[in-house]
Amino acid sequence: MSLGPHSLVLCSGTIPRDTSFRQRLQVAAQGGYDAISLWGRDVARARADGHSDAEMRAMLDDHGLVVAEVDPAWWWTPGAPEIGRTLVDVDPMDVFRYGEDDLMSMAQALGARSLNAAEVLGGTWTVEEAAAAFASMCDRAAEHGLLVHLEWLSWSRVPDLATAWEVVRTADRPNGGLIVDTWHCARTGTTPDDLRALPPGRVLAIQLDDAPLQAEDNLIDATLHNRLLPGEGELDLGGYLGALRDIGVGAPVGVEVFSDELHARGAQAAADAAATATRAVLAQTTWPAS
Repeated sequence: MSLGPHSLVLCSGTIPRDTSFRQRLQVAAQGGYDAISLWGRDVARARADGHSDAEMRAMLDDHGLVVAEVDPAWWWTPGAPEIGRTLVDVDPMDVFRYGEDDLMSMAQALGARSLNAAEVLGGTWTVEEAAAAFASMCDRAAEHGLLVHLEWLSWSRVPDLATAWEVVRTADRPNGGLIVDTWHCARTGTTPDDLRALPPGRVLAIQLDDAPLQAEDNLIDATLHNRLLPGEGELDLGGYLGALRDIGVGAPVGVEVFSDELHARGAQAAADAAATATRAVLAQTTWPAS
């Protein structure tokens, strides 16, 4: 997989959820993206629409695209698989229907670069136990040729960069690292200096999005419905990107803007607006380092 800092990824959440696989590829190609991300539900929808895995690979090739990551790996923490199985029928995001075997096989079948992992179900486990579980997932992902990047969420038991990095550092797997999402950086108090202290090879992916400086009352609702395009909010995107550039991070850049307003414009308009906004921010930041 040849994605690097010059690569632009159209993340699944930036366009309407009901967008078909074929249309995802069309809008990404027209918007000049190099890759897309997919959720398990997107792949399942494509299969239900009659596309075989081989046909999806051919369609990706025809559009000059690859799959950057498959999202989200939720099952990896102690006790999570058992809890997730009880939530399948009451899950509006359709996340828990797709467990480890499902997502890893989907990712391998489509030639994806990585899995995106997050902690979403809580528990009483320690950071050391989480690191052991993350290491085990990385080992299983390696058998499928996959990287695994961990995302921190303020409302989870991996609530900040320090905790996420401790999990990744302690796990110490060559295919394990972090994903840096600027929305979550801002809402967890992550600073550019915090990012500058990371080993650059452990930052495996970047997601750009924007927001007001003042945190919302309901962070979960805001992150799923009211994100802003890069450059349309007040977050220090230049500072975050500048820090990653300065330490030599070579990860691809995705744009992930969960936004009801953006989705209402339609898939192509949303993808085009996201591409234009993201390229403007990257140019202002002189990303990547030449």
